[in-house]
Amino acid sequence: MNSIIAVLFLAAVTSGAEVWEGKKYKNTESKNFDEYMKELGVGYFTRTIGNSVQPTVELKKHGDKYTLLTTSSFKNSELNFELGKEFEEETLDGRKVKSVMTLEGNKLIHKQGGKPPSTITREFKDNEMIATMTVKKVTATRKYVVEH
Repeated sequence: MNSIIAVLFLAAVTSGAEVWEGKKYKNTESKNFDEYMKELGVGYFTRTIGNSVQPTVELKKHGDKYTLLTTSSFKNSELNFELGKEFEEETLDGRKVKSVMTLEGNKLIHKQGGKPPSTITREFKDNEMIATMTVKKVTATRKYVVEH
């Protein structure tokens, strides 16, 4: 009996599949997103478009490197990074910032430099992803569901 438990434990530990692997998450809800963009200094026209699109997010892993793809009818973004290492990023609204990503369990924490700095925490679950974005004292949330 102990050998069966050991085999099951080993299979669970070595499967290596993250909850987000092979999934695309489509935006379905936004709360306070306009205020978040306003606090970042994003102009009216770009905010209007940003509020009207429902992007798809996909996280991919290639060895020690990751790619975060954001696609929409307005603009696409591809961020290539290694966890814990600073990289140059051009945000979807055109700001150039230095960013760092870390992964804590199923939460991808994205710290963007710039003035003002902001943090985006993407929590991946089996059927959804919740992005919580904070700049100064403003917090926005965006809910994404797995595309089938």
